[in-house]
Amino acid sequence: MRKRITQLCILLCTAWISAVGSASELTEAQLWQALASTHHVAIMRHAIAPGIGDPSNFTLGERDTQRNLSNAGVNQAKRIGDRFREQGITEADVYSSEWFRCLDTANLLALGGVTPQPLLNSFFQDASQKGEQTQELRQWIIQQNTDNPRVLVTHQVNITALTGVYPSSGEIVVLRVGEGSDLTVLGTIKTQ
Repeated sequence: MRKRITQLCILLCTAWISAVGSASELTEAQLWQALASTHHVAIMRHAIAPGIGDPSNFTLGERDTQRNLSNAGVNQAKRIGDRFREQGITEADVYSSEWFRCLDTANLLALGGVTPQPLLNSFFQDASQKGEQTQELRQWIIQQNTDNPRVLVTHQVNITALTGVYPSSGEIVVLRVGEGSDLTVLGTIKTQ
């Protein structure tokens, strides 16, 4: 029995490595084309906001208690929006964490109105929420209409839990929404 479980684990790991290898072969141009088509979603980390986590007095809705975008972060978010437009994506359904560094990034993209989505909120300070929130986020993404380009702005911990990718500030992870509960990472677009 133990041997069969080991063989199954090896088989699954091999399949996963193979799939990841295939996805990493997509060019940046192909990733942008995917984002402009149906059944694809961009999930990105907020732009540059110096520091880690949030201050101990963090309060949702109070900017002074949160890490915020630096001037470099503001400029980065604007440049990312320009890159979307250069690729023909002038409007998108944009959703954001309720943290100001994410809301500001989402608004500075200038791709349309921004809808706050609590499932994109950081669980950095409370990792006990990771499993349930990540599963709920996965289901929410899958249930959304992907006929229009869709951009989700969130935090590193959320993206890593959902995709296994550890993104840098402003990095975009391109997901394909498949049948059932299938989300596939196609690759990432670096924006720095």
